Amino acid sequence: MNLLNVRKGQFVYYHNKLHKVYSVNPFFRKSVHLIRLEDLEQQLVTAKEITLYKPKHLDSFMFNYQRYTLHKDVKANVGDYILIINPKPDSIDHHHLHAIETVSSIEANGVISNKSNGIKHSEYWVMVPRLEEGATIIDLAQPDAHERSAQAKTQEHHSVPVYIPKIGDVFQKNNSDPMVQAMVVAIKGETVYLGGDIEVHIDKLTKSGVWSLVARVPL
Repeated sequence: MNLLNVRKGQFVYYHNKLHKVYSVNPFFRKSVHLIRLEDLEQQLVTAKEITLYKPKHLDSFMFNYQRYTLHKDVKANVGDYILIINPKPDSIDHHHLHAIETVSSIEANGVISNKSNGIKHSEYWVMVPRLEEGATIIDLAQPDAHERSAQAKTQEHHSVPVYIPKIGDVFQKNNSDPMVQAMVVAIKGETVYLGGDIEVHIDKLTKSGVWSLVARVPL
């Protein structure tokens, strides 16, 4: 890609895997800051190393170790992830193309996100937390036969790698109103201690769907 065409939020492939552009700084040689969607790992690359991809209805991809399918006809519920497809923010809102935000509350004309953005129903698609029937898996730009087989087995047996929490990570409780976010302050065995005197078993934090990782400690 030409650097002039690279924009924050774009979905791109780098080293065959799906990423999202986090920022662009033309003053550095590696001017494009990427986040790999499957595990939120960050990369600094050049524009010529990436290939643009435009998300479509029923595209399915891994995000933060969980599989989601984009659906344009589903209305969001509290706790759902949404992908901004048609951003039209008001002066007090700051969402942008392909921002991934979490729904904190529902209003008549749209939703309020965890970042306090008011987002109309026409501006987003819901990230349904599963592989929907008829979905197209887009994790890899050019999956070979072996990789397709591995993807199918992973989906069938749900053998998705689980992120191990670290001190400093921030998790969000998706079924609370208002939304709760808390930082990991200590870990003892299989018990994770969060700010606000919250004590959670590691499986509930990472596998139940009740909690989502929203910020991780940089490597």
